[in-house]
Amino acid sequence: MELTLIQKIAIFALPVIFAITLHEAAHGYVARYFGDMTAAAAGRITANPLKHIDPVGTILVPLVILLTSKLLGGGAILFGWAKPVPVNFARLRRPKQDMLWVAAAGPGMNFVMALFWALMIQFGHALGSGFASAPLMLMGAAGVFINVILMALNLIPLPPLDGGRIAVSLLPYQAALKYSRIEPYGLFILLGLMFTGILGIILWPLISVFINLIALVTGLAPAQLVGLIQIVLS
Repeated sequence: MELTLIQKIAIFALPVIFAITLHEAAHGYVARYFGDMTAAAAGRITANPLKHIDPVGTILVPLVILLTSKLLGGGAILFGWAKPVPVNFARLRRPKQDMLWVAAAGPGMNFVMALFWALMIQFGHALGSGFASAPLMLMGAAGVFINVILMALNLIPLPPLDGGRIAVSLLPYQAALKYSRIEPYGLFILLGLMFTGILGIILWPLISVFINLIALVTGLAPAQLVGLIQIVLS
């Protein structure tokens, strides 16, 4: 089965929007829990995608990647971003320690959403030959894939990615201070890794591990999940 571009957009639209926006909302929620009300005051602790959508990062970039991968016939790493939730780490009760939980909340939410979409595959399978079965299973596969990618990408220990903030939180104070100075150059380093192909070398093993973990937790056969993902990427 090969999907048209319109079918791909329809299948990926909801998973991409919610993967990116709920990731950001999770940061704000955990920041509020640990004492920083910045995101709450800005109305950003919400599941409403309109509060988080960045026209370029949430819509244009994923759309261009989908279009390019369709035209070139490759399985590109689909990613994007939302408007960052404002977090003032100085307002956290224990800034250095609590930064870890605020940063980990985003990838953690992606893991939860990946589980949800895997269960949607199970539900679609249970529908049998119903008209909604195949679309639901394919959307579930797209949801697992995009959330696993965002989780793996954000766990790279490179500031300002979540993994970088986790690393800063765990390092001794002086080492953390020096490491945090990478942040202004983090995006350029990430782009360099992407264009040289090193990013894919780093991410694909992580993605494979997470996909197999999702399959194990939700009772899916790994081969079935991988097969569905290959269909939505083809």
